Amino acid sequence: MDDAPTSAETITWRPVVEADFPLLSDWLSRPHVHRYWHHDFTPDGVARDLGPGTRGDEAGEDLLVSVDGIPEALVQRSRIEDYAEDFRELSAIVDVPSGAVTIDYFVADSARTGRGLGTAIIRAIIADTWSSYPDCPAVIVPVVAGNTGSWRALEKSGFRRIGEGDMEPENPLDAPLHFVSRIDRPRSSA
Repeated sequence: MDDAPTSAETITWRPVVEADFPLLSDWLSRPHVHRYWHHDFTPDGVARDLGPGTRGDEAGEDLLVSVDGIPEALVQRSRIEDYAEDFRELSAIVDVPSGAVTIDYFVADSARTGRGLGTAIIRAIIADTWSSYPDCPAVIVPVVAGNTGSWRALEKSGFRRIGEGDMEPENPLDAPLHFVSRIDRPRSSA
């Protein structure tokens, strides 16, 4: 059975608010999420990591994604150049044009992974990126090489691999090798 959203299901998102922290703490503690989102999932850790975004003190966006009104995932979206260290690391591997955006994401329920939901969410967020970031020429996403599900979801969403190289992994268990994928703004949305 395929649990991917059907055309009748609606994917929506909104900015994370402080009231979401207990839910995000639960999600971040789940083994399949914590494996690649190696964050402190205690209430204090979530408040420290996501609090600046809820207050507008962070350049990027933390988005709570729902399918038919039910929270299912988290997506972070930002301009790469707004984070100097990330920009330096990524630019050492691939060309990063001015205004390029990156995303990071996870699906909260392990039973919903590997069934197309991540791909559908990525496609929806990317479609929105072209209007929300009108000067964004491309979305570029580095993924630790061992996270096969993540880079395959990008490929299924229309991304193409443009490079690979070493970057600091989020989880010290991972080797530094990352695959870097890119999708360019469609000509019709330029």
